Amino acid sequence: MIIVLKPKATTRQIDHIIEKVKKLGLKPMVSRGVERTIIGVIGEEEILRVQPLEAYPGVEKVMPILKPYKLVSREFKKEGSIINVGNKVKIGGKRVAVAAGPCSVEDKKLLLNIAKEVKSMGAVMLRGGAFKPRTSPYSFQGLGEEGLKYLSEAKRLTGMPIVTELMDSRDMPLLEKYADIIQIGARNMQNFTLLKVVGQSKKPVLLKRGISSTIKEFLMSAEYILSEGNFNVVLCERGIRTFEDYTRFTLDVSAVPVIKKLSHLPVIVDPSHATGKWGLVKPCAKAAIAAGADGLIVEVHTNPEEALSDGTQSLLPEKFGELMEEVKKVAKACGRVI
Repeated sequence: MIIVLKPKATTRQIDHIIEKVKKLGLKPMVSRGVERTIIGVIGEEEILRVQPLEAYPGVEKVMPILKPYKLVSREFKKEGSIINVGNKVKIGGKRVAVAAGPCSVEDKKLLLNIAKEVKSMGAVMLRGGAFKPRTSPYSFQGLGEEGLKYLSEAKRLTGMPIVTELMDSRDMPLLEKYADIIQIGARNMQNFTLLKVVGQSKKPVLLKRGISSTIKEFLMSAEYILSEGNFNVVLCERGIRTFEDYTRFTLDVSAVPVIKKLSHLPVIVDPSHATGKWGLVKPCAKAAIAAGADGLIVEVHTNPEEALSDGTQSLLPEKFGELMEEVKKVAKACGRVI
């Protein structure tokens, strides 16, 4: 349920409503928009229906949220959210944000070189996996905290915020120490315990869509994070599993405008994992921007042939530079900038 407050509702009136909602055993979530403040109330709606909420000072109207994802929905917040990452990058709004870097953090010198290259070409965030979820237990699993330290050094060198994946709630203190935005990968999209852990953090979260998940299930996973109090969530479309086997997955470009219609959260696209082929990354990145994506996350490696993971989908730095020039043109045509 949403409590819509009058434009001139006072802080005292808002605090009074929040206190009353808490006394009912419900959870109030305050969203301050451009024009007015609203309070989303999570819990048993039957309790609220017998309360004279519209009689409270400062209340304009009370509305039920019909969708199962309450806090994520456009009903809760009409204007699109803008997420601040590391106090340097904003995801959402007119500017398109691009994160780039290797799939895995393999070596300090290699990472620093890639970081400098992608920044010079327009990337504003550095991606790199210190903990790697792999299909085979015999594949490279990442460098762990050592990899996080390398990422931190690359951040000091370039100034770019770090995007890296959390796989285990026991590693949360490490991620909070080193990362600027915590990625929840496709395999963990419905790991609800992990979602609650990042929901209790103040760090921004990059939530990737599961390989067989519907958009509704994707948004419900985001709801887990917001329901714990963390509204700093960015959604990522990274391809879904279909009967097509030429590409690694099938990039659901339509998910971008659909999600932006249903939710206020920003959406970025991962064309690297979606296609699995470096030659398809650029055209799919352009399609994503044309569809309204708020950003891209792209895998870049200086020697893909020897990459310890996902070399076939990684761009050489010069190819990433070509991609950036192309997507800038598409963004400009759509009234946006990179």
